[in-house]
Amino acid sequence: MSELKNAARDLAEPPILLSREGAVAILTLNRPDAANSIDAPLARAFRGALEILQEDAGVRALVVQGAGKMFCAGGDLASFAREERGAARYVDALIQDLHAGLELMADFHAPVIAAVHGAAAGAGLGLALAADLVVAGEGSRFVMAYTRSGLTPDGGTSWLLPRLVGLRRALELTLLNPTLTAAEALELGMVNEVTSDEAVAPRALAIARELAAGPTAAYAAARRLLRGALHTDYGAHLGAEAAGIVRAFGTEDGLEGVRAFRERRRPQFNGV
Repeated sequence: MSELKNAARDLAEPPILLSREGAVAILTLNRPDAANSIDAPLARAFRGALEILQEDAGVRALVVQGAGKMFCAGGDLASFAREERGAARYVDALIQDLHAGLELMADFHAPVIAAVHGAAAGAGLGLALAADLVVAGEGSRFVMAYTRSGLTPDGGTSWLLPRLVGLRRALELTLLNPTLTAAEALELGMVNEVTSDEAVAPRALAIARELAAGPTAAYAAARRLLRGALHTDYGAHLGAEAAGIVRAFGTEDGLEGVRAFRERRRPQFNGV
């Protein structure tokens, strides 16, 4: 992870922190004094972190979290305002980095778990929803927020929300900007589970450890199938499923799973 530290060496505090616990990588948004809002350096570091992680086959699960009291308050409007008439150019560069990082996360080779506490607003909401699984603290809040400031969605929110909650509810969340509680987000299918605020990080890490011991290549292929199902027709998708499971039977983990079933024991996966 030294590459990310070197890239951020000129900053007083790196806007993104990477750490490892065995096969689990932890990506932390690290602007706690600014509610982990996304400015250009953070977006650039986020993209760089995902590029580093994507090359590390030893990572078999990824946790995304925020430092301090909040997951992510979305775009840093204060940094946009400082640019004045250059704001559009500044935001364009920021968005290119943020969206490139989100694409890398969506196509990541291992499961991604978001640990949400405090607020997930705007692009912070998009970042949380882009994860495969979301653990939310009971005190967390979720809001689109864009149109409150005369802006339009980014961070994948306008793509993800209709698919998670339906078009009608997505329009309500975007136009009226209600702030959802964790319980409401759970009911809508935006998060997977709600726990105490103190237990969010430990619970997300526990899930990541469980997944890191699983068949990583199979998880990656399953993620691609489920995400691809949103924009492929049925026949093409059946073909993709057939090709995927045939490939799986040729992997070490696939063979181990079959052997373990035959021998009535727990499989020992190594991720390939």
